[in-house]
Amino acid sequence: MDSTRVTEQPISFERPQPGVDPADPRGAFPRSPAPERTAGTGAALPAQGRSGGEPPAPGTVASGGSGSDAADGPASEHSQPGAGPDAEPDAHRPRPAPDGIPVQPADGQDRVAQPPGGTERRTGQVARPGRPTPMRRDGDRLRFVGAATRRIARGIDLDEIVMGLCRATVPTFSDAILVYLRDPLPVGDERPTGPLVLRLRRTDRIPAERDTEGGGFMPIAPPEPSELDAVGEELCTVRPGSALAEVLRGVRPVFTDAPAARAALPELLGEEGAAAVPDGQRAVLAPLRGRRRVIGAALFLRRPERIPFEADDLLVAAQLATHSALGIDKAVLYGREAYIADELQRTMLPETLPRCTGVRLASRYLPAAETARVGGDWYDAIPLPGSRVALVVGDVMGHSMTSAAIMGQLRTTAQTLAGLDLPPQEVLHHLDEQAQRLGVDRMATCLYAVYDPVAHRITIANAGHPPPVLLHLGGRAEVLRVPAGAPIGVGGVDFEAVELEAPAGATLLLYTDGLVESRLRDVWTGIEQLREKLAATAQLTGPDHPPPLEALCDEVLDMLGPGDRDDDIALLAARFDGIAPSDVAYWFLEPEDAAPGRARRLARRQLSRWGMEELSDSVELLVSEVVTNAVRYASRPVTLRLLRTGVLRCEVGDDVPQLPRLRQARATDEGGRGLYLVNRLARRWGATRLSTGKVVWFELNHG
Repeated sequence: MDSTRVTEQPISFERPQPGVDPADPRGAFPRSPAPERTAGTGAALPAQGRSGGEPPAPGTVASGGSGSDAADGPASEHSQPGAGPDAEPDAHRPRPAPDGIPVQPADGQDRVAQPPGGTERRTGQVARPGRPTPMRRDGDRLRFVGAATRRIARGIDLDEIVMGLCRATVPTFSDAILVYLRDPLPVGDERPTGPLVLRLRRTDRIPAERDTEGGGFMPIAPPEPSELDAVGEELCTVRPGSALAEVLRGVRPVFTDAPAARAALPELLGEEGAAAVPDGQRAVLAPLRGRRRVIGAALFLRRPERIPFEADDLLVAAQLATHSALGIDKAVLYGREAYIADELQRTMLPETLPRCTGVRLASRYLPAAETARVGGDWYDAIPLPGSRVALVVGDVMGHSMTSAAIMGQLRTTAQTLAGLDLPPQEVLHHLDEQAQRLGVDRMATCLYAVYDPVAHRITIANAGHPPPVLLHLGGRAEVLRVPAGAPIGVGGVDFEAVELEAPAGATLLLYTDGLVESRLRDVWTGIEQLREKLAATAQLTGPDHPPPLEALCDEVLDMLGPGDRDDDIALLAARFDGIAPSDVAYWFLEPEDAAPGRARRLARRQLSRWGMEELSDSVELLVSEVVTNAVRYASRPVTLRLLRTGVLRCEVGDDVPQLPRLRQARATDEGGRGLYLVNRLARRWGATRLSTGKVVWFELNHG
């Protein structure tokens, strides 16, 4: 086993005995136990000098070690106990040190000799058992930098990268760290405007309960950011030409005992925070520079009782700062791309579903994965003339931005075609032509249905999409037999529409194949499971009460098990309430001068039957104006329909395709004020073009 292989298991540094405490979530430099001598060989880990030093000659004793612990010959730092040709496998050989924690010399190797509890010759400070020891070899630094950069590189978003930097350095490299980032962070080639402002993004430190000595610069990096506010600065404005600006411009890490860095600390930390930074080479200020500009700074701190940083540690800080800054740059770009993708997907799908007469709607959309939040699935509900509603669900192949863009174009085309009140099969035919115009291999499936709440009927046309499921009021769920047809984009195919009963209280479920198909099951098995799930859910509420629509959608999505999310999912549920025949009044009026008067009498009589006499004056006036405009140009009978639902709706249809426009009549004009009255008195009004003409409608509130 290569001794340089490391894992990322943090260990404790407080245990006085050598070894590792795997239960401790944090750790510092472990001290490898002294290897036992192997009988007949006397092999042990060889001592290694500091950077640039020469290995001990054969037969000599390493500094700080005894003759019994000395190696028999020259060996590399990767040597293992018992690694000689005659050595037998040792089941108890030391395990490699955890990832991110540099391997430290064993007891008696490259360590300054000192009595227990005595002073260390290099620093003159009292050595305490269990305290972290410095990295004294180039191999230690290289392994630490490699492990730390791998941990930083694993982060995708900004918080993960900053947390990776903090966790990789504390307590291995430093006792505490403060990370400041530019606010706001520039994205890509953006040129920041305004002054350079640094915001404290994250702090990390050895927990206070592990600090048996106390004192030091403990207030600088407390466990909670709220305590830092008392001595540090949450925001720091870098003034042009200041000491902090010069240090950041220099890019290279510096010790804070340098005059320029010492002058920059009060600007970064505040006067009280700067005073708490220990003297000597126990703090390193490292600018974070992205691809084009400085985006922040990191401050590495060590306690006064710990061995200070060395000159080679500036190279370690530079590597950490460089990898972190480049990772932050990429994370900001990735976040912007994810934001654009989310906004694109959100604008492609309806924000809210319309409130249509005689039908209740609910929907769900789930992306294929958190990292692929855009796709080609869509749903829509489009109000149509005559209180009808078009229900649409479709699926464009792929999960890319291109798929989402094509989906948006097809959805817009479907809305335009629905506004023309074309039959479902004609809508699919025009969608197929549009997909061919968008380019080759622009394939999609789509299901288009039109529900009429007055006739209690639904007309459905399908283009290669999974069939809908109808849940009846009694709890029976059936898969509707709808001709599948060819997918959109194939070209040269005909689509067929079927008309089916839509009883009141029934629920129609439209969905994409991501709900019923995965690597674990085929589409027809999934459809059967969906049907059984709907039937089981309906049994919970009884035969006379359909399940709540929103809860039904949630129950349907719960049928997805682990590993079933291979595709994005669009779900549209429609509960058919319908409009009772007693709430509908319908007449034909001949296009003659007497038609407005007859329309007023019919409307007044019907309102009297419904007990809505308080609306008679307003309805008579508005009906008279709309019918007068219709009979002026119509050549066929004009239709008049009144619908009583949550509001009173009046619809007047004729065979003239030109839509009326609201305009401001001049004082000398004899006409042109009819729509002005409708606009002032009605709750809502509109005009819709039909294949056979148009419909002008208005709504009034009633008590």
